[in-house]
Amino acid sequence: MDEFEFIRRLRGKANRTGLPAQVLTGIGDDGTVIRPSPGKDLIVTTDLLIEDIDFRKKETPPDVLGHKALAVSLSDLAAMGSTPRWALTSLGVPKQVWNTEFLDRFYDGIFKLAERYQVKLIGGDTSRTPARIIVDTILIGECLEGKAVLRAGAKPGDLVYVTGELGAAAAGLRLLNRGADPTPAHSKEARDAAIERVMRRQLRPEPRVGWGLVLGEEHLATAMIDISDGLSSDLHHLCEECKVGATIDRAKIPIDEAVKILCGRRALDPLMLALHGGEDFELLFTVSPENASRLPKKVDGVNASCIGQIEPASSGVRLAEGSSVWELEALGFQHFKN
Repeated sequence: MDEFEFIRRLRGKANRTGLPAQVLTGIGDDGTVIRPSPGKDLIVTTDLLIEDIDFRKKETPPDVLGHKALAVSLSDLAAMGSTPRWALTSLGVPKQVWNTEFLDRFYDGIFKLAERYQVKLIGGDTSRTPARIIVDTILIGECLEGKAVLRAGAKPGDLVYVTGELGAAAAGLRLLNRGADPTPAHSKEARDAAIERVMRRQLRPEPRVGWGLVLGEEHLATAMIDISDGLSSDLHHLCEECKVGATIDRAKIPIDEAVKILCGRRALDPLMLALHGGEDFELLFTVSPENASRLPKKVDGVNASCIGQIEPASSGVRLAEGSSVWELEALGFQHFKN
C-alpha cells in the first residue's frame, strides 16, 4: 500500500455516511472547503502527540492512541463551550510501522470516538518519520456568534468549579513508569479495580463535551480551561488571563478514590497528583454566585465540585486548609522545564 491508496481507503471510511451540508469538499483535495453556518463562530484547536513524550508505543495500542488523539482536542473544544464538528488528523510514522496494521487500528480508534460526538473526519496528512510516531489533530467546532467561553472572563467573587475527579491519569502514568504503592488495607479486588481505572484515565481520557456545551449554551461559565497540565498550572493560566487571584479549599478538591487506594503518602501523595499531575482533561471553570444554583448536579453522569473562589489579583493563587493559607505554585507539566 502506498500513501495514495491509504488516502483512498481513509476517504471511503470517512465519507461512508456522506458529508455534512457545511462541508463542500472532503478528503481528496489539497484543502477542505467549509461554509460556516449563519450566526455561528468557528473554534479551531490543534494538539500534538509525540512518541516517547506524550505516549509510549509499547504500552499504547493503536486504537487507544487514536482515541486519545481525538479526545485531547475534544477537551479543548469543550473548554470553549463549543460543539465539535470536524477533524483533520496528520500522522507521521516510521516505515516499519507503515507496513503493519497500526494505521487501520489507529483510525478505528478515531472513528469510534468521533461517531459518539458526531465528528466528521475531513482531512489530514501522512508522512514518514525517521524513528518515532507523530500525531497532529486539528478539530473545528461551532458555537453561537460571540458566545465562545474564554479563559479571560472571571471576576473576583466568582466561584471556581472542576468537573469529575482528579489525579487518576497522573497515577496511571506513574504506574506505567515505575509502579505505585498499593495501600495494603484494601482488598486485592479493590486494588485491581483501581489499577484498571487509573490506566484507563491515562490511556483513554473522556472529554467533558457535555459539560462544555451546557456551560457555554446556558451562559453559565465566565471563564473556562481544560486540565491538561495540572490543576495548579491551569488555574494559574486562567488567573493570568483574567488578571485575578484565587483561593482553593484543599478539602474540596475531588481526588479520585482509585488514587487514594494506589498511592499511599509514603510513595505518591494523592493531593499532589490531583494538584499537579495533569492529563485529567476535566474542565476548570468559574461561575458568578447568582448563577451557581442553575448548574446541573450532573452532566453525562459526571458531577462538578465547587473548590474555591476568585479573588483580586493582589491575593495571588492560594491553597487553604482550615485557617492556614499558603501560595499554590504552578507545578504541573511543562514541556521544556529543566
